[in-house]
Amino acid sequence: MLQMQKKLSNLFYTILPLPATAMGFALSIQIAALSWIMNTKYHLNLEEIGFVWAAGPAAGIIGQVVVGMISDNVWFWGGRRRPFVLIGGITAAIMLIALPNIDVVSNFLGIGEIIIVATGIALTLDLAINISFNPTRSIIADVTPEGEPRTKGYTWMQTISGFFGVVAYVISVVFDNYVLIYFGVFFVFIFSVLPMFFIEEPKKLNEVSDDAPEITHDTNLVELIKIYAAHAFTWLAVQTMFVYIFGFLKSVFYNYEITEKISEEANKLIGDNISISFAILNTVGFLVPVLLLANVAKVLGRVKTHVLALALMSASYFFIAFFVKDSTTLYIAMAVCGIGWGSLVSLPFAIMSENVKKDKMGLHMGIFNLSVVIPQLLVSVLIGGIVEGSSEKNLIFIISGGAMAISAFLWLFVKESKPAGGEVSRGGGGGH
Repeated sequence: MLQMQKKLSNLFYTILPLPATAMGFALSIQIAALSWIMNTKYHLNLEEIGFVWAAGPAAGIIGQVVVGMISDNVWFWGGRRRPFVLIGGITAAIMLIALPNIDVVSNFLGIGEIIIVATGIALTLDLAINISFNPTRSIIADVTPEGEPRTKGYTWMQTISGFFGVVAYVISVVFDNYVLIYFGVFFVFIFSVLPMFFIEEPKKLNEVSDDAPEITHDTNLVELIKIYAAHAFTWLAVQTMFVYIFGFLKSVFYNYEITEKISEEANKLIGDNISISFAILNTVGFLVPVLLLANVAKVLGRVKTHVLALALMSASYFFIAFFVKDSTTLYIAMAVCGIGWGSLVSLPFAIMSENVKKDKMGLHMGIFNLSVVIPQLLVSVLIGGIVEGSSEKNLIFIISGGAMAISAFLWLFVKESKPAGGEVSRGGGGGH
């Protein structure tokens, strides 16, 4: 084991989340480019785009749980999480190459229906991300003690991953989505593969380091069910925004019909609005976990901090639905949403991980992901048709705001957990 890992140094906390960052970058590319390409290049409507997006979550329902369970109980290529990170990262990079070349792949395969090929590519890309996301998050719990070091691991994960998420959206705006995709091919490959050779996984999951306590508490199923239910409504809200925001912009901002063919300049403008919005969301999202949320959580606890962050995000969604009519106010509202975003992609992992035994972490991380992919699937197969049939596309953010408000309410019933044996002092290498 390298000295930086033994001491839990800041350098180690920087390297540890890089594989998760790679998968987050691939996801950012999906968010920035998939719906945009499907509409502008292949002229699919909202409902058809929803079905394309449904492919990945549908695969993830099985993939995350199975991969998580397997990774708890296998050891090859020098680790239990490492093999799945490597396989998923390489596959994701290959699928990113295919994403802007769906028509080429379609012609090569002799399949005339673009939506079939697009769904296949989206499914494989999202499955690759799903295969890797679970192990990249589980490994953080594997190699950090409970308490503040664990929270630090997940807040640093969001900070670093969020920073590069912003880089993704900046590339999209400054250049275009195609440059972003091809840059992402190399980024995802390198950040998935190289860091795994600097992280040593423990062969026994209840042994993190010589100074770490043995985890003896049983899995808390009741609390996990509360967490899953609350987190599910969170993702119902954010996935609705991710998939259909371009419909809101095209209709509410620019008064176009969803499937209407518009100029390249107009398409670029809408694409820029989306990328700038998510760049702002991610900028705030990667700053607040370390600069704000971790410190607030020390005073209020992680659960109450998370509730407040989600409540702010819900209010911002409703503000966008009823009051935002221009880019400036949209970007301000997205900045407020970023507080909730920074919380929802960091704190729930720390809260959840301390309610399960370490030798079942991969399995429960996979089950936890069901509270993400099932809402994503519902958004794709149900919300798209509802929004498509409505003349008022601000319904997109009304749905998001309502679902987020329900999530914040449900989190109130989650009990704040304490690590076995009390709070664990942080490892060497500096604090938050």
